[in-house]
Amino acid sequence: MTIKVVRGNPTPEELAAALAVVRARAAAAAAQPSGAPEPQDSWADPSRIAAQGVPRPGPAAWARTYWPA
Repeated sequence: MTIKVVRGNPTPEELAAALAVVRARAAAAAAQPSGAPEPQDSWADPSRIAAQGVPRPGPAAWARTYWPA
C-alpha cells in the first residue's frame, strides 16, 4: 500500500494517525466475509427520510424528498 501526500506538510504524528485509520479500515474490510453485504451508510438509508414524515407541499418540498442512492 502506498500513501502519497499531495498537499500540505503533515507532521510525522499526523501521518501516523492517518495511516492508523487507513490500516484499521483495510483490516476491517479484510475481516468481512466475501459474500457479506456492504454496510449501508446511515445518511443514505431511506428509513431516515421516511421517519421524518411526509413533506409538506411548498417551494422547497423537492429538497426534502430526495433519496440518495
